[in-house]
Amino acid sequence: MDLQTFARMAEAIAPDVIANRRRFHANPELFWKERETTLFIEKSLREMNFENIKVGFGGGDTGVTADLNSHLPGPCIAIRADIDALPLEEESDVPFRSTVKGVMHACGHDAHAAILLGVASILSKVREDLPGRVRLIFQPAEESGLNSGAKHMIAEGALDGVDAIIGLHVWSSLPSGVFGLRSGGMMASADVFELTVTGKGGHGGRPQEVFDPTIAAATIITTMQTIISREIDPLDTAVLSIGKIESGTAPNIIPETAKITGCVRSTSPDVRASMEGRMKRISDGICAATRCKATMVYTPIYPVTVNEPGMTELAKNTLSDLFGAERVVETPVAMGSEDFSYYEERIPGTFFFAGMADPAKGTDAAHHNPRFKVDEDILQDCVAGLCGIAWNWMVAKTGRN
Repeated sequence: MDLQTFARMAEAIAPDVIANRRRFHANPELFWKERETTLFIEKSLREMNFENIKVGFGGGDTGVTADLNSHLPGPCIAIRADIDALPLEEESDVPFRSTVKGVMHACGHDAHAAILLGVASILSKVREDLPGRVRLIFQPAEESGLNSGAKHMIAEGALDGVDAIIGLHVWSSLPSGVFGLRSGGMMASADVFELTVTGKGGHGGRPQEVFDPTIAAATIITTMQTIISREIDPLDTAVLSIGKIESGTAPNIIPETAKITGCVRSTSPDVRASMEGRMKRISDGICAATRCKATMVYTPIYPVTVNEPGMTELAKNTLSDLFGAERVVETPVAMGSEDFSYYEERIPGTFFFAGMADPAKGTDAAHHNPRFKVDEDILQDCVAGLCGIAWNWMVAKTGRN
């Protein structure tokens, strides 16, 4: 099948994709509450005669997986879209703005869900020509952090029998119509920590009688930055940010404890794995020197999103063939995080950005911003791109065209 067939089919269904995106946008639902979104997706997939439709993950009733050509032997590729919204009051003036107070699609998941339904529509029409199997994953709770929807879906079988996975994210840091890809580390891990420094409190006028946890905490904060500047290879990427400091209740009292809370991000799995130990070494050493004690709770959240080079090259070539090489670029590492990383820990995959920034249309606002807007003109190319990548991957695996 010629790739331009997918482009023509995507153009034909573009009004439906846009209508679905607006429906999702007007009716946003927070993570693990995407019930109406799930019902609409399930109904649509049943009308397209998808197989093995499963609804409800993580002990709830949200999220959908569905198969195409499940009876065939051979390779299976998954295509994933997230479907949850954010707790944010929308400030845009679009006629289909959120009808739910304090909730909006401010990250583009409404577009992702609509794009994947468009992919479903096209692939269901050419199922007899597909040289392999396809699984669609409509994932809840990407924004849920520790309670990630991806983790639950994987645990409950979403990747069973799947050999590879692809996904995209509309991206307001890239010009509209440009696709951004990257092999290896694509998006950062995200971990958080809370460090409690315990000393001996007392009167502020008699510091010789206390073990001051605030001084210890301040020294830890500055010294921890040497992990980034003196222990991490400059060619790697890592960030250690302090977001909150708590210490004391009055100006003349030296407190018993001080707390430091922050986040750690990296685009190297090895660097990420080393950070907790490095931080503990510094905090324990400084506390020993200042007669205090350090207790750290380090909580891993999302892994590094690591794209498999072969799949990324296939995606790059497919998008170049569809839209021209000038519209396909190597994107810089993004320090945001994505639970698509959990899928890529299990099977080869690639995750890429679909640029949508057009100042004239107002679609260049940052993600998670109340004025966030999606450039709907890019949606049909996203549909065609995902169809084309899935097709080329199946052809490469089976040798059948």
